Amino acid sequence: MNALICLKDIAVGERALICELKNPPALRRRLRDMGMIEGTTLECIGKSPSGDPSSYLVRGTVIAIRAIDAAEITAMRTPNKEPTPWD
Repeated sequence: MNALICLKDIAVGERALICELKNPPALRRRLRDMGMIEGTTLECIGKSPSGDPSSYLVRGTVIAIRAIDAAEITAMRTPNKEPTPWD
């Protein structure tokens, strides 16, 4: 079984399943409004040269998230071959 990890630990090109958002309520609501809902698959598509922020492809939209905020999102790595609705 896959272990839970922080979203900030996902490498570029890897996919993960969002398990839980532990961010403060206002940020959690904003992330959910942008499509980061528990049970959704996302892909890390890039990191800035300094490593912060990182960009993620979520439901066909690219979202940049700071490492401090991504550290409060738990996820499970998924196979990169897994089909997603936007593929």
